[in-house]
Amino acid sequence: MTTPNSPFVRRLVTVTEPQLQSLAGLLIDAVDGGASVSFMHPLPVPRALAFWRGVANGVASGERALFVAEDAEGIVGTVQLILAQPDNQPHRADLAKMLVHRRARRQGVGAALIQAAEGAARDRGKTLLVLDTANGDAERLYARQGWQRVGVIPGYALLPNGAPCDTTYFYKVLGD
Repeated sequence: MTTPNSPFVRRLVTVTEPQLQSLAGLLIDAVDGGASVSFMHPLPVPRALAFWRGVANGVASGERALFVAEDAEGIVGTVQLILAQPDNQPHRADLAKMLVHRRARRQGVGAALIQAAEGAARDRGKTLLVLDTANGDAERLYARQGWQRVGVIPGYALLPNGAPCDTTYFYKVLGD
């Protein structure tokens, strides 16, 4: 059941400048909150915008599917499905850059984004999804959504403050 404040998830087939600005703010919020999402703190707005412009190019070329969750205040979450894979992996896609604004966590946003991405992957004939995460809350979410934990690579990346962090890999075989 949705309420007036429930986030609405949709796939973006083009990305507008206002959406780029919102996505940049979402990424900055994640980095400010300590999320290991490939960027160091402080993340300047131009760097965040450059990242999202690259994603928008991937969306336009069909290499990526981009989903956003929106509420009355705007974009509160996002996830990407990386569809472009090597020739020997046409059945696979990567789930990447799942971000939920700190003000919208624990409200079902992450689960809704995962479900939308999984549905799109099925629609594209993908039967295997993989992801990595450095966040315990995210690990629990993925497990609740039926993802299988593969293992942990210690010291794989750095947190935004420069401290090393482990990364956990998951996969999900998609059924009908």
